[in-house]
Amino acid sequence: MTKTTAGTDWDKADFEAIYNCPDPRRYFTTLQPLDYQIPHHGQAVFRAVAETLQRRRSDRPPLNVVDLCCSYGVNAALLNHRLALSDLYHRYTGYRPEAPTTRQLATADRTFFANRRHNRAVRVTGLDAAEHAVDYACEVGLLDHGFAENLELDDPSPALRRALEHTDLITVTGGVGYITERTFARLFDCMASPPWVAAFVLREVSYRPVSALLTRAGLVTERLTGRTFRQRRFADGAERQAALQALAARGVSIAGKESDGFYHAELYLSRPAREVAALPLAEVLPA
Repeated sequence: MTKTTAGTDWDKADFEAIYNCPDPRRYFTTLQPLDYQIPHHGQAVFRAVAETLQRRRSDRPPLNVVDLCCSYGVNAALLNHRLALSDLYHRYTGYRPEAPTTRQLATADRTFFANRRHNRAVRVTGLDAAEHAVDYACEVGLLDHGFAENLELDDPSPALRRALEHTDLITVTGGVGYITERTFARLFDCMASPPWVAAFVLREVSYRPVSALLTRAGLVTERLTGRTFRQRRFADGAERQAALQALAARGVSIAGKESDGFYHAELYLSRPAREVAALPLAEVLPA
């Protein structure tokens, strides 16, 4: 494990080696000991937001959801299937590295997910710079469309532009900081109308540049108050110290939060002003 400051303001542990493997096994076996859990929290929140949005647009077909930093399609798996994050850990951490092969695993996964897909599934477009991870998520049926593109560096391809045009909801569980307002600006340039945006953001990272861009696009951003969401344990003492220093520099208290040894994320939901006025945030999200 190495350290990186790319896209962040502190020495966050670098898990680059697990993000673009041929299949998800190394990803889950590496993150399980760190109690990586933010997709579990995202499952409850994204389902609640999607169900609310679908009810308010009942005359339209299933929602079009864009999951940023989609990796191996974890959020899509939890959003559209009768599964918990613990089921994915159980599935992917029990194999020997050499068996089954990636092809055999993908074949089994297609059946595994198809048998657990619920009838309220939304359409998910995944975006991530990790080509192998996106390809795997598409191959096993978790993503309806997947794009291995880096909008921090490049404009979206014509195919991605077409896929983004009628987006209803953008979700992200951990990418903000690595992706910035540049990515969101390029996304919104492709969309016919501003979608809702549900984002979990580590407290070490300021969401202000993104929320400012969303304001210019006509969205009101609300932060869920009263609670935060654990992301994962600190990888080691050095990462913990660096994170606490970053929080101190931002004037953020760690009491009852990062003092427990975990990264904590805040939840932001951005919607058009008329939607915010008509439906309070507390009525959108589960208790």
